[in-house]
Amino acid sequence: MEKKYFALKLIPPRPTFAMDMTDEEKVIMQQHITYWTQLMQEGVAQVYGPVFDPAGPYGFGIIAVDDEEQVKSITSNDPATAVNHYEFYLMRAIFPDKKA
Repeated sequence: MEKKYFALKLIPPRPTFAMDMTDEEKVIMQQHITYWTQLMQEGVAQVYGPVFDPAGPYGFGIIAVDDEEQVKSITSNDPATAVNHYEFYLMRAIFPDKKA
């Protein structure tokens, strides 16, 4: 089955979240990093990390999965959802020609 690619946006609870996390929120976000590192090692996450938007930082990732149900499972199991929420969108991934 051909993989589908999804763009995920992790939206923090407030625009200043990256600068003023509580100690409890820092622990949650460390668990989030561990979770996404595992997804990267498994080949599910293609890229992930914070986006330093001047209007307020947020998390971003691109994943390769079989279907939307897998996206929902990945996002709902992320420890970060204890304080953040996700938006996700199907995308058409374009890759460079490796023959060149």
